[in-house]
Parts: sequence; structure tokens; C-alpha cells
Amino acid sequence: MAKKQYDTVIGLEVHIELSTETKIFCGCATKFGAMPNTQTCPVCTGMPGSLPVLNKKVVEAAIALGLATNSRISRRTIFDRKNYFYPDNPQNYQISQLYVPVCRDGFLEIENKSVRIHEMHMEEDAGKLVHDEAAGISLVDYNRSGVPLIEIVSEPDMETAEEVIAYLEKLRMLCLYLGISDCKLQEGSMRVDVNLSVKEAGSETLGTRTEMKNLNSFKAIARAIAAERERQIMRIESGQEVVQETRRWDDAEGVSYSMRSKEDSKDYRYFPEPDIPPVLIGREWIDGIRNRQPEFKEEKAARFTEEYGIPAYDADILTQSRHLATLFEETAKRSGLPKKTANWFMGELLRLLKESGKEPEELTFSPKHAADLIVAVEEGKINQANAKEVFAKVVEADVAPLSYMEQRGLMSLSDEGVLQAAVDEVLAEYPEIVEEYRSGKDKVFGFLVGQVMKKTKGKADPGTVNGLLRKNLSRFA
Repeated sequence: MAKKQYDTVIGLEVHIELSTETKIFCGCATKFGAMPNTQTCPVCTGMPGSLPVLNKKVVEAAIALGLATNSRISRRTIFDRKNYFYPDNPQNYQISQLYVPVCRDGFLEIENKSVRIHEMHMEEDAGKLVHDEAAGISLVDYNRSGVPLIEIVSEPDMETAEEVIAYLEKLRMLCLYLGISDCKLQEGSMRVDVNLSVKEAGSETLGTRTEMKNLNSFKAIARAIAAERERQIMRIESGQEVVQETRRWDDAEGVSYSMRSKEDSKDYRYFPEPDIPPVLIGREWIDGIRNRQPEFKEEKAARFTEEYGIPAYDADILTQSRHLATLFEETAKRSGLPKKTANWFMGELLRLLKESGKEPEELTFSPKHAADLIVAVEEGKINQANAKEVFAKVVEADVAPLSYMEQRGLMSLSDEGVLQAAVDEVLAEYPEIVEEYRSGKDKVFGFLVGQVMKKTKGKADPGTVNGLLRKNLSRFA
């Protein structure tokens, strides 16, 4: 009998930690990596009598992401209390949104497929538990308590790990271009819960879903999806039930473990938050945010290809970072050489970033300085080898390239008389090499070029040297 085929059904809950300077309901800082419990106050540690005050920038970030994901913005939105007890939750409840979230009914297009977004809501983060297994204790750091989050809940429209990653990459890119989050999975500023079930191929009846947590990289997410799909299929085919539960993924072991039964909204006993009034979002507020929306990656990449004539592949890479895209465009405009600029960015700049382990957002060099160097190369003022040295200094320390070139004697020799004298000397010093060239051994030409470059201490333009050598060698032909 043929083996049954199964479809995978996947929905995601994505938490985006916002890059606001202060928390969602108090004025405490949100800086990552601070000493434990140094960024707290009575509000974010749940002290009796403390009252929350909503951070306006959190609402604006949610509206901006809602517009970017084609969502419907609620003109009136409210907060609710989600009640649960856990040591990292000092109030014994979380201020979140259930009944009237800030955004609804959005979608993202991926790989010729539309993934629907059920809702998007604002909420506060909990603290962080630090487990000391050696001492047998757990410590609580409340610095993260009250950090603003946006949770994006998709419909179960994805079927493969590839679709999930494509959806997450697009969502991440929108957040980066909006400047609302750095979306670093390894630091927890983007957290993904995968809801997955399997069903017989073609069946309209959905299977029992599980939720997987502790997924801190796209690679881990793909591995977890594959493993959970196989686990559920094995249980079904062995006659066991799939239990609706929350599971913890262990990427090192490549397996997931049951954490607890999956809660429903009724388990949290939601009720409207009494200390925060409804938020009224007027049309002017929405329009103002819409008018400030940036040009997003896909539109920018298409424009770069059309406007600057660079390959689509280059445009895709250069727009992976909004900051990198801005540096490229400003440099290209200043130099007037967009294709040459793209070549320098795609080659040398990406190589330097990789070697230094830096992110594009850490680049601080001036587009003017980069453009001045690119123009200098084009005008023959500096050869390619020396230009790479100068470019590295521009990227590292934002040096003024022309001054740096002059101070270190890196300017190309442009005096044809000096170059001709160097060529004459080399030809006179190596008559046997000249004879080999005359006999048809073209490979020795490179040796002659190298000797001329050596005499000019690397300052000569290799192209000019090539031309002079061939012109002079033709006399011996």
C-alpha cells in the first residue's frame, strides 16, 4: 500500500522588539546589555500604586509597520491585561492587546504567494530569567521588563520552511528600513514562535498544531520545522495523537521537548486594562506616518537597476541594508560613476566588512571621500593596487583620499617622459627577455611590466606601462 502523503500547515507569531529609547509604559532606558536590574523603576517592576503611561512612539511604530504590511489600522484601539504568574513577570499580568489590536487583516507577498496577517498588536516584554545550574538557582533581570514589542500573528498560510524564511526576511527588512528594530534573533529583538500541524494531502481538515519556541536563527527555524513535521507524522502513523502543546527547540540536539500544554485566550483571563484609556488614531495621524514611509527594499532595488544601470543582483545586495543603499546612492551621485561605484562597493567594501566582522550600519565614511577616490582612479591619478589601500583607509578612518595619496606618495606617475625612461632602462637591462618576446613568448611580457612598475615604485599606471612597452617592443619585431 502506498505511503500516505502529508501537507504541512504553518502559521507564525513574531515578536519584534522596538528600538525606542524608553520602554512602552515608563521612562526607563531600553539599551541592550546593561548591568542587570539597572534599567528599572516602580512601573516596569510592578510596584503597587505605579501607573503606566503609553509611549507615543510605540503606537507610531505599530502604525508604520501596519501600513507597510497592507494592514487595516484600528481608529480606536485598547489595551488588555493578560493574566499569568511567572517569576519574570513582576505584575503577574502583561499589558497586551486582544480584543481591539492596533492593526488587522494585512498581508505580505512572498514567492508569488500572499501570506495573510491576522493581527498586529502592541505589548510589553517580560523580564529575563538567568539560570545558574551549578548553584541550582535562577536569577531575574528586569531590565527587559516593559520593553516595547509588536507581535505579528499570521494566518496558517505557509507550507514550507522556505516560505517561512522568505516571510520572515521580508518582515525583518521592512522593520530595518522603517528603523523601528534591529531584528537580531541572536539578541532576542526578533523572536519567532512556529505553529505547525500536518494533515493528509488534499484534506480540508487541519491537524492538531504545536507551538515551538527558542528559535534564535533562520537556520534553527528551518531545522525545527523539518523535525516537528517528521515527529507529528510518526505519531500519526503509529496510531498516537498529536497533543496541542508548546515545545522548546534544542538546536544543538536537533530535537524539541514538551514545555507545557498550549494555552488558549480564556486561560489568560483577559480583561480591558483599566489604567490605560482607549487610543484614538485619527486620519491625520495615519496620513502623516504614511507620508514619512521610506522607499522599501524592493522598490529601491528596482530603481537602482533602472536609474543607475547596475545588475539586478548588485542592486539586491546593495539594498539589503538601508544604510548601505544610502551610502551607495550618495557616492554614485557625487562620483557620476554609478557602475564603478557599485563595483567598489560589491568588491572591496563587502570584503572589508566581512574581514572586520562589522555590519553595514556601522559604516561611517563620507560618500564624498569615497567618490573622490573613485574619480581619482578613473582619471588615472592612482593605480588600482594603491587605490585599494586608500579605499580601506577611507572606510576605516574616513580619510580625505587625495590628501592621503599625496602625503604617502601614492599618486600615479603621469609624466610620460619619466615612464619612457623607465621602459628604456628595462628593455636595455633584459635583452634576452626582449628576444624571447620577439620569438613569440608573450608570457614574458608580464615580467617586463613588473620590472617597470618596480622602477617606478608601483606609482605607474599599469595600463599606461602596458601601452608604452608594446609600442617600444614593436620596434624589435
